[in-house]
Amino acid sequence: MRSRLLAMATAMPLLLGVGFAAFAAPASATTNAPKASPCGTSVTAPHYTHVIWIWMENETYSSIIGNTSQAPYINSLAGECGLATNYHNISHPSLPEYIAATSGLKYKALVKFDSDCNPAPGCNTSAPSIFGQGETWKSYDETMPSNCLKSDSGNYAVRHNPPPYYTTLKGCATNDVPYTQFATDLAANKLPAFSFVTPNIVDDMHQGSIPTGDTWLSKNVPLILNSPEYTSGTTALFIVWDEGEGGGYTTGEHCATNTTDISCHVAALVISPSTVAGTKSATLFNHWGLLGTAEQLLGLPKLGAASTAPTLTSAFNL
Repeated sequence: MRSRLLAMATAMPLLLGVGFAAFAAPASATTNAPKASPCGTSVTAPHYTHVIWIWMENETYSSIIGNTSQAPYINSLAGECGLATNYHNISHPSLPEYIAATSGLKYKALVKFDSDCNPAPGCNTSAPSIFGQGETWKSYDETMPSNCLKSDSGNYAVRHNPPPYYTTLKGCATNDVPYTQFATDLAANKLPAFSFVTPNIVDDMHQGSIPTGDTWLSKNVPLILNSPEYTSGTTALFIVWDEGEGGGYTTGEHCATNTTDISCHVAALVISPSTVAGTKSATLFNHWGLLGTAEQLLGLPKLGAASTAPTLTSAFNL
């Protein structure tokens, strides 16, 4: 009897160990989380046929990067992929950023947008944009109730949705769509060449908090990273903020090369299969260079100021 008890006592830790292992809680990753680091899986940059931009709002670089308590997902993604540490918006407030980044228009032509006005005569432009350069495109706008809506509605802000401001753009009524279409297009392998993703004014951090925006990204970015469009190695994703806050924030301020005003300095994340994990670049980049980068990857001519702005292509092995 004693020997049997000793044998049972000896085996008990092993049995318990097996039991704990068998019933241990699963890892914190959810079904939406990528299975491995999304970057650095390809040594040579492939021919990218899809470019996605996600635009967040109104947070300076130092409010996001290093702020692991409020933005853990963003910081983990920055560490796993690429981070431009000297990236700049163009001016202030929001609307001039969105127009500059999609058209290459320079400061003088952006003045009409300084009031964050709705699309209307005097607050639109006939300039060409990346939405109409011959490639397929869509703008996906969270909580926009109908296609190409030219006025605010609930948490949808038209000033964060540039296509309605381009008067010569064809296809706004069919290609400027509610964000719900994004998951459908990803699942069906129907992603356009260029995708512009706009969270609503709560989820983009404009009126919501940094943790709210971080949570939104943690739920939505993995949809991209797990999609066949990304895992096939043909998609590059960029996450940027439209403008910073604080510092000497002045409407119409020239921010593209301003390295002293923190309201001109924002975070820009580069996520692609060919971007080496942990890549950081201190080169001075801005929204015009982001436009040039997308055009370069998609084989499009560079518009306006994008033709001379440094692109992120070489620094992030795109």
